[in-house]
Amino acid sequence: MVGWPESVVTHIIPLPYRPPYDWPAILAYFGGRTIPGVEVVTADGYARTVFLGGRPGTIAVAPGQGDALVARVDHPDPAVLPQVLARLRPMFDCDADPAVIAAVLSRDSHLAPLVAERPGLRVPGAWDGFEIAVRAILGQQVSVHAATRLAGRLVSAFGDTLQPIPARAGLTHLFPTPERLLDVDVAAALGMPGARGRAIGALAAEVRRNPDLFARGRGLDPAVAALKALSGIGEWTAQYIALRTLREPDALPAADLALLRSLDTGSGRPTPAHLLMRSEAWRPWRAYAAVHLWTSDAARIAAAPPAAKPTTKRRPPRPASGSGP
Repeated sequence: MVGWPESVVTHIIPLPYRPPYDWPAILAYFGGRTIPGVEVVTADGYARTVFLGGRPGTIAVAPGQGDALVARVDHPDPAVLPQVLARLRPMFDCDADPAVIAAVLSRDSHLAPLVAERPGLRVPGAWDGFEIAVRAILGQQVSVHAATRLAGRLVSAFGDTLQPIPARAGLTHLFPTPERLLDVDVAAALGMPGARGRAIGALAAEVRRNPDLFARGRGLDPAVAALKALSGIGEWTAQYIALRTLREPDALPAADLALLRSLDTGSGRPTPAHLLMRSEAWRPWRAYAAVHLWTSDAARIAAAPPAAKPTTKRRPPRPASGSGP
C-alpha cells in the first residue's frame, strides 16, 4: 500500500508533433488494452498511475491547442518532469514524420489505401518496458481481451494500492515492480499455464540483474536476440516488445494472426515467411505497416455483421497470436 502525497502539484507539459496525428486511433488502441486500476481511457484522453522519484502520481494526456498533445502531471516533485517528458514523447510517438513514412508504405498496393485513409497513424508506445513485456507474455496464445483481464488480475494481486485513492476515477493501483514478482507464483494467482508464470519470474529477475534490458538504441536484431535469450520469450513476443517498448520502427511480429488475416484478399492468408518477404519493401517502417494492418483488421471485424450461432458447440482452435496484447 502506497500513501498518496498530500502536496500533489499539477504540472502541464505540451507534447508537440508533426501533423497529421490520428489521435482517435492511438486512443482506441490504448483503450482496448487498459490495465484495470493502472490505466483509464475515456472519450477525452488517456490517464494512468506512475511511480517516480519515490512517490506516486498520475498522468493524463489529451489533445491540446494546435499541433500538440498536452499532458497533465499530478505529482509532488517537479524534478520528475524531464523524465515524464522523455517517456511520453515516445509513448505517443510524437517524433514521427508521417510524410516520410507514408512515402515508403504507399508503394505497397495493399497499404496505400490504408495510409491514405489514416495518414497520421502512430505506433503506440509504452510508459514502462517491464509493464509491456509482462503484458506481452500474458498475451501469448490468448486474445487481447483475455490478456487485459489477466493484467488486471495481476495488478489486483501484486500491485501496490494507492491510499487514499486519487481523485481520478479508476486509478487505484501501481503496476507490480520486478522485485514484487520475483518470488511469487504468478501462474497460480492468475490461473494460467505455469510456463508463462515462470517466464514472468525470469523476466523480473533479468530486469533486476540488468536494468538496461529495455534501453533503446541497440538496433532491432541485437535487441530481439537479447529478449529471445530469456525463458518464455520467442520471436513474436520479442518483436512486439521491440515495437512498443524499444521503439524500433522496423519491428514486425510476422507470426501475428491479425497481421496475416489482414493481408488475406480472398486467396488465403500469407504465411509468416511470405509476410517477411513482402515486408522487405516496407523497411525501415515495418512497425507502422503493422499498425495500419492491425487498425484495418479491427475496423473490418467491427463492421462485420454478427456471426450466426452454431447449432453445436465446438471449441475453436486457439490462435497463434492476436493483434498485440
